Amino acid sequence: MRVPALVCATALAGSLLTLATLTRTVAAQGRCFHAPGTPACNTGTVPPPFAATGWKTTALEQITFRVANPQAESAFYAAVMGWTVRTSGTDHIVMDVGDWGTVIFTRAAASSASQTAVNGRVRATVDGYAFAITPWNARDVEAALRARGLSPVPEFDGQGFESFHVKDPDGFDLQLTNGAGHARARRTPAASTPPALPFPATGWRTVWLDHLSYNAHDYKASTAFYMALLGWQPTYDEGSQHELLIGDIGDIIIRGGNPLAPSFTPVSPTAATPAGAGGRSHVDHISWGMAPWDTDKVPAALKARKLSARPDTSDGSEIHTARYKSYHTTTPNGYNLQISDSTRDTRLHLSEAVKPRRTAARPR
Repeated sequence: MRVPALVCATALAGSLLTLATLTRTVAAQGRCFHAPGTPACNTGTVPPPFAATGWKTTALEQITFRVANPQAESAFYAAVMGWTVRTSGTDHIVMDVGDWGTVIFTRAAASSASQTAVNGRVRATVDGYAFAITPWNARDVEAALRARGLSPVPEFDGQGFESFHVKDPDGFDLQLTNGAGHARARRTPAASTPPALPFPATGWRTVWLDHLSYNAHDYKASTAFYMALLGWQPTYDEGSQHELLIGDIGDIIIRGGNPLAPSFTPVSPTAATPAGAGGRSHVDHISWGMAPWDTDKVPAALKARKLSARPDTSDGSEIHTARYKSYHTTTPNGYNLQISDSTRDTRLHLSEAVKPRRTAARPR
């Protein structure tokens, strides 16, 4: 039977629409992407909370997760992202991210709020992060923190590792170290037995911390805090978020309420109130730059392992032509894992994508 041309055209249009839906993001990144210059998207700066320390962030010491099942989570990252186990126990697993990063999975207590985390379904949450800084002198660092109204809590191991824990404006745990802990340990090969993989390894390598997605109550206050304390550099303030450069380590996108917006309501950092667009302050996902990258093979590899692969180009453009390319999937403990083509050389593609008009990459 001959199919009418109109039916063919309609079917083709439907197929193209479906394809476009699959290869574009659902929405552009940031609430102000389509509303630049409006009162709710005021990009003016706020004063720094204190005098800049002059410190530089030199290494990612660690990112710590609490998860319901550390073994399942670590095996997943070993298979998908090529991470290796450095130390392993029933409730505590330390993994190397190449030779430049460390992630720790600790078992969450059965009664822990992290088992339900942000949306009632996730069973994983980031507890805190640690960065090595320079120059380091424990006495001077402690004095500088106290002079800025922070309350440093020391953590020394007696074997050369020195650090202080402080709270950021939202009460999130930030650890500053001398780099003699996990950052130093990564210089030697790990001797732990690899975990049993849940499926064949992808062969991918994690090469870059594309971004930590941090939801704060007041993104401008948090941005100013990290810039003054750790020397993180600004890129583009979109009006609801700002991406900062963490030295040569990676980037962080700090999202949340805008104190310059007419409807902004300040709250106590310790209050159990929503931060930004929802939920308490938290790292709602982490994006890792991966190699080798192939825009078609990456989702195919994820789906072959029965994993989701949601495209995300930040600005809603088609993923094959977008400057920034990534996919989201979900870990065994329900965490939002983002995999991108980002490297140090292309790190500005994401911040440039959220501008109303794209501009050429800035010189580094």
